[in-house]
Amino acid sequence: MDPETGMFVRGTRLTDEKTGKSMAQGSVKWFNGEKGFGFIAQDGGGPDVFVHYSEIQGNGFKSLDEGQRVEFEIGQGQKGPQAQRVVAI
Repeated sequence: MDPETGMFVRGTRLTDEKTGKSMAQGSVKWFNGEKGFGFIAQDGGGPDVFVHYSEIQGNGFKSLDEGQRVEFEIGQGQKGPQAQRVVAI
């Protein structure tokens, strides 16, 4: 377990100690702050993951920058994989 994040490390994915869910990592491909959504490219490949501003953790204005590194859970959205509990790393 990483003492700073409280996550268990498993290869390129982390597991949240509280929920037991797998945490993926990736880079923001693009994010439109006006529309409040974008996509994340997963480390190690796989389909790009949709991200909505409401899933970005933290206070204040919720936005992401292109190329920014993030950690997130992958859930199923209406049109495919969707990022949940997104945290900048």
